[in-house]
Amino acid sequence: MSGDEGWYDEAAGPLVRPYTITSGRTPAESARLDLSTQVMTLRSEQEPAGLGPEHQAIVKLCRHPVSIAEIAVYVKIPLGVVRVLVGDLIERGLVITRSPAHNPAQAPDLETLQAVLDGLIKY
Repeated sequence: MSGDEGWYDEAAGPLVRPYTITSGRTPAESARLDLSTQVMTLRSEQEPAGLGPEHQAIVKLCRHPVSIAEIAVYVKIPLGVVRVLVGDLIERGLVITRSPAHNPAQAPDLETLQAVLDGLIKY
């Protein structure tokens, strides 16, 4: 088996490991990016220089607010990688984020959750 055969799959195309995209970095604890965090690109007169293809794809995709989960689906990369890349874009001032408000008063009560669970178990 030559060196190139392990990096290509006929159905999937070229394979790139997630740690290669992020240079082995993991999401920063300071950046609280959950699945529903909305990401939006800040307007810029020119294309930002020095970005990798995944960063560029995120910048283009987020011209309108898009959630972290949606970015992972559209760009076809794992959630952890998306969090690292969005963190990079935040540091460069290219995107802004907004987390949904978590209002405990609007959360369903325990009885409602139990009723839903009981209903699911019946089916």
